[in-house]
Amino acid sequence: MASNKLCCTLAFGAIFCLGLVVLIQAQSNKPVTDVCLGCICEAISGCNQTRYCGGGVCGLFRITWAYWADGGKLTLGNDSPQSEEAFANCVNDPICAANTIQNYMNKFGQDCNGDGGVDCYDYAAIHKLGGYGCKGELSYQYKNSLDQCLVAFSGLDVRNSF
Repeated sequence: MASNKLCCTLAFGAIFCLGLVVLIQAQSNKPVTDVCLGCICEAISGCNQTRYCGGGVCGLFRITWAYWADGGKLTLGNDSPQSEEAFANCVNDPICAANTIQNYMNKFGQDCNGDGGVDCYDYAAIHKLGGYGCKGELSYQYKNSLDQCLVAFSGLDVRNSF
């Protein structure tokens, strides 16, 4: 009887620890905070959620096909990543688009502005200029809109570092 209790206690402990590991890994796989995602959205499109594709970009985050591909070709429902609609369907969906961004930042996250940390300013530069061009100049409008949004949410922690 005592050995059964010990066995159950050990099994429960192992399952609990595994659950914590999965939870920690899930959080660490999302480097961009919700506030940062919202501010990138605001800066790039005014967070216009109208289904949109034009000029080589789609969705409220204005994601390109190559960005979506680098972000893992995520899909909605039963869409195949190879279907013609998969890209537009995903990046026009706020959750699928946000998950694409998280994957892209896991792949390309870096200190773009040379301040010694990886934070929302770096993610915004990566989002706009790409993983290999993030040290370039951002447009005044994009940077100003991002800054205003981050100031509005300055009480929240937007400096999410690796």
